[in-house]
Amino acid sequence: MDLDNLQVKHVAKMIDNTVLKPFISNDDWLDICQKSMTYGFKTVAINNAGIAFCKKALEGSDVLVDAAVSFPLGQCTLETKCFETLDAIKKGAGEVDYVINMVELKNKNHDYIKKEMASIVDICRQHQVVSKVIFETCYLTKEEIVQLCQIANDIKPDFIKTSTGFGEYGARIEDVTIMRQYADEGIQIKASGGIRSLREFMAFLEAGATRIGTSSGVKIVKEYQQLKHNL
Repeated sequence: MDLDNLQVKHVAKMIDNTVLKPFISNDDWLDICQKSMTYGFKTVAINNAGIAFCKKALEGSDVLVDAAVSFPLGQCTLETKCFETLDAIKKGAGEVDYVINMVELKNKNHDYIKKEMASIVDICRQHQVVSKVIFETCYLTKEEIVQLCQIANDIKPDFIKTSTGFGEYGARIEDVTIMRQYADEGIQIKASGGIRSLREFMAFLEAGATRIGTSSGVKIVKEYQQLKHNL
């Protein structure tokens, strides 16, 4: 990726404009949808209750709804996660971010993690929806991140993702670097959690991320617009 020659529209299309707070209203969803259309973000990333509302609000634009599945803990059964994924897609989600079952990872039950990933990615693939697997790297050792990358190499989700933003900390450069080193080239990386400035945005792109989840998307695009104006 040629970071020196990115246009503003390219920066915007690498952003999942995120609102995952539990205390929001339809007015908040409408506001984020309108801003996402104005700035040309890739998606509106939301909890699933708002999918149908946001899908309608985004009508006529190319901004997708990004559904958070088993969010933020990942501690639903496989059957529940599959139902939630399919339900989100039926209601209008164009992308799905799901959280792995951390308990089974810590139990070293890698067969379960692989089955879970395969099941959800397959549902997304059947419906031509982008799949993203949330590792929640703040709770993982390097070895566990590498193991998840190796499982992803077998299943081939569209993205692997650092964080929910609800853990002990969010995205870190060193975790993205590990993910990029061990994940196959065809698997993209989404960094999310605590990315609030253009400087941080660019640092994660340089580390290998191609999508950024943030609630500061408008601020980042405005910073980039100003930077390009001053050149």
